[in-house]
Amino acid sequence: MAVNPVADLVREMQTWHFVALELNLFLDTHPANRRALEDYNRAARRFRELWERYEREVGPLMDHGFSESPGEWQWPKGPWPINTGM
Repeated sequence: MAVNPVADLVREMQTWHFVALELNLFLDTHPANRRALEDYNRAARRFRELWERYEREVGPLMDHGFSESPGEWQWPKGPWPINTGM
């Protein structure tokens, strides 16, 4: 199997996004659960770190003001997340 660091990064982002989403749903019904809140904050932080790493190393993930484009317009440059070989 070929090594694809971009696909690996996207998979890790998807994993942490899923964890944060599930904890978000849990906290909707258990808002006083401190451990779940700590876990949610940890997952959200890790997801944000990976998002920033992706944009730094690969390019913007979103347009319309969600992602900066330093130097020159980066949006049309590849690879797009869907084309990372996953």
